[in-house]
Amino acid sequence: MGNTTIYDVAGAAGVSLATVSRVLNNPEKVKEETRQRVLKVIKELGYRPNVIARGLASRKTTTVGIVISDVTRASVSEMLGGIGDIAQNYKYSVKLFSIREDMDVNDILQDVVAEQLDGVLYLNDELSEKSVEEVRRIFVDNQIPYVLANVVSDDPSVPMVCIDYEKAGYEITKVMIDDNRKDIYLLSTARRYSVNDKKEAGYTKAMLEAGLEPKIFRTSGDTHVNRQHFATFFKDKKIDAAIGVRDSIAVSFMNIARDNGIKVPENLAVAGFQNTKYALLSRPNLTSIDVPVYDIGAVSMRLLTKLMNSKDVDNIRISLPHYIVKRDSTRNK
Repeated sequence: MGNTTIYDVAGAAGVSLATVSRVLNNPEKVKEETRQRVLKVIKELGYRPNVIARGLASRKTTTVGIVISDVTRASVSEMLGGIGDIAQNYKYSVKLFSIREDMDVNDILQDVVAEQLDGVLYLNDELSEKSVEEVRRIFVDNQIPYVLANVVSDDPSVPMVCIDYEKAGYEITKVMIDDNRKDIYLLSTARRYSVNDKKEAGYTKAMLEAGLEPKIFRTSGDTHVNRQHFATFFKDKKIDAAIGVRDSIAVSFMNIARDNGIKVPENLAVAGFQNTKYALLSRPNLTSIDVPVYDIGAVSMRLLTKLMNSKDVDNIRISLPHYIVKRDSTRNK
């Protein structure tokens, strides 16, 4: 049975992929009864582990897994820069795992677990609170140190590094309100993510405090899709300000507005989140919340290092500072 895989062994033995990996590489960490059951299945199925992979696993080099949603996003690539710099300082090896919207989180994480990694950084900010709980459970059950980078969770046991997105949403909305804008839309995503939920909460709080009606327009982060949504937006809506939960959404909206003869910022103020390259490439330049994504990556890697080495950590939930970069898409006072 030369085609037998580690998945076959795990299924037949009724254990996780991580347990099979430990039996092969760190048998002392597995209970005797479980170890014998796995070894019996390995023998019966004729499983032959990859010799090269086992040799690498036996080295002392620390390998960190990084789970990402889309490496092409400007914020993700910058965050990887922060992670890579710290990993290089500690002589850590890094392995990337990409997870798309159509993939099952559980299936991907089982692949991650099977790699017998020393720790994992999870960078996907497109997670619901339910998905965050699933991620936490898998890593905790398999005793793998992990940190969520730029991901929000209300669970106090989840290690994470991000900014206060609710506060940021509140502050950028106040900028619009202080400019005497009243019909302010938040351009959010149709799919509900914990990060965007926090932005929406901050926006809603500021609007209600000012006696204004919150108006959330849900679209896609894919510009090919949201441009179609925005094409008819101005036919039946009264609006004098818009905040995109991503810079790319804000710029896409601003372009459609200008195509419809709307002047920015005279008739319409527009702002975004994360202060990516899109903010500077747009015309006019986009006002945006600056999210220190490089620092989030670097601090997340440092926190994971402490957790992997079982060091005492005063705070596993780190909130980094943010600020508003005002540009020509809003009036600068």
